[in-house]
Amino acid sequence: MIDLHSHTTASDGLLSPAALLDAAAAAGLTVLAITDHDTIAGYLEAQCLPGRRTFELVSGIEISAVHDGRDLHVLGYFVDPSSSTLTSFLERQRSDRRRRICEMTDRLQSLGYPIDPQSILDAAERGRSVGRPQMADALIASGHVRTRDEAFERFLEHGKAAFVPRRGATPGEVVRIIHGAGGVASLAHPGVYGCDHLIDSLAADGLDAIEVHHPDHDEIAESRYRQTAARLALLVTGGSDFHGTTAHGASSPGLVTLPEPDYARLRERAMQHRTRL
Repeated sequence: MIDLHSHTTASDGLLSPAALLDAAAAAGLTVLAITDHDTIAGYLEAQCLPGRRTFELVSGIEISAVHDGRDLHVLGYFVDPSSSTLTSFLERQRSDRRRRICEMTDRLQSLGYPIDPQSILDAAERGRSVGRPQMADALIASGHVRTRDEAFERFLEHGKAAFVPRRGATPGEVVRIIHGAGGVASLAHPGVYGCDHLIDSLAADGLDAIEVHHPDHDEIAESRYRQTAARLALLVTGGSDFHGTTAHGASSPGLVTLPEPDYARLRERAMQHRTRL
């Protein structure tokens, strides 16, 4: 079983890299990609863990791009973690996440819902990629809301009073960053964003693949995106988007997987990108 979408405590997952590897092994995975948001720290930690890996571990990442003021996520696979272009770009991404945390904190304060952001900022200084999920947790800890869903619905969703837009690269720029690190770029869960109208232009910008298999895609969506991929000569990716909670993604690694032939084509494309560097 091949799962190319998972998260750890390096971004917004609830499991440490070690615990994620244990869960992946228990699920019987043969391939796992760790795709934390705007950081490869979780993958690097997992790669160094001795005696835990019984499956192929793929270097991955989920990078937040910005289109018309809204987030659009691009998955990168087989990226070179030592790429200076990638690492400097990710530091800029994490710096903007810290800026966002401070501005959202100020907005919450002005609304009468103060929180203490220090633990979030401390985590960011240690290399964790922080964002609205951690802000939601801070609202829970301060007694202002009961759940992450409530925090987003009342304060943190796009258009809500404490929402602060991200500043960042366009999807096309993110595709080029991933290619520059020898990776393959896939548009993450397009059904979540309702961004079908952008896929053609992203393909023209060099996008390699579409995430067809995802917990939020039903059979009709999977069929539509597989047809779109075929029309544009794009590859297909997929995974559980596992975060360690039933509120986001699948409840276990491996509940959504990618067929082996699709993975083989993805690996081949990555080898082609590497030979061009």
